[in-house]
Amino acid sequence: MTGNDGIRIVIADDQELIRAGFTMVINSQPDMQVVGQASDGAQAVELVERLHPDIVLMDVRMPGMDGLTATGRITAYAHANGDGEGTRHTRVIILTTFDLDEYVMSAINAGASGFLLKDTDPETLLASIRTVCQGNAIIAPTATKRLIEKMMEGTLTSADAHAGGDDYVDPELATLTDREREVLVEIAHGLSNQEIADKLFISLPTVKTHVAHILQKINARDRVQAVVFAYENHLV
Repeated sequence: MTGNDGIRIVIADDQELIRAGFTMVINSQPDMQVVGQASDGAQAVELVERLHPDIVLMDVRMPGMDGLTATGRITAYAHANGDGEGTRHTRVIILTTFDLDEYVMSAINAGASGFLLKDTDPETLLASIRTVCQGNAIIAPTATKRLIEKMMEGTLTSADAHAGGDDYVDPELATLTDREREVLVEIAHGLSNQEIADKLFISLPTVKTHVAHILQKINARDRVQAVVFAYENHLV
């Protein structure tokens, strides 16, 4: 959730020219502003703890603390500090030149809410920032298909490990109500809260309540992990 000053963003990248380019694009928007820049992961963590931005655009490969390590620390800090009065919940979008499966999965495991390539056009970047700020997840289209395939491969491996065959599901799934399962399926399909409300003919506050209950019940840090959970448990 953003304040009256719009979406506050920190950019973490070891290349000054890239930081300057992103800053110019972001600051051209009336509802966004860059409030800090970092040249490595450690600086990014320090800025988040001091400035409490809404979004961090995080490079992966940086000297010292890399972007994935920094992402893990930032999301852990945000989770520990919650969404209390006056406190912003910082979300991380990974921006990288390298469209690699291990980066995508590592970014998700670290708690990132988005994964985009640096050659993403400005319009998509700005739309992605707004989407993630609303609590949704963004994954670069080129990575989405392979990521889903990875999820399905992981599902089979997990099922074998539990010796329950392909029918194995996590016990947390049984704690969800029928409506919560419906909402979880739509989350996995990439729908926003408003789109879910429209499709299921329920109010937006009701959807938000369902989403909060789902994340709590399945021990998911955010909607990205909820998507992984849905795929692993054969809901989509």
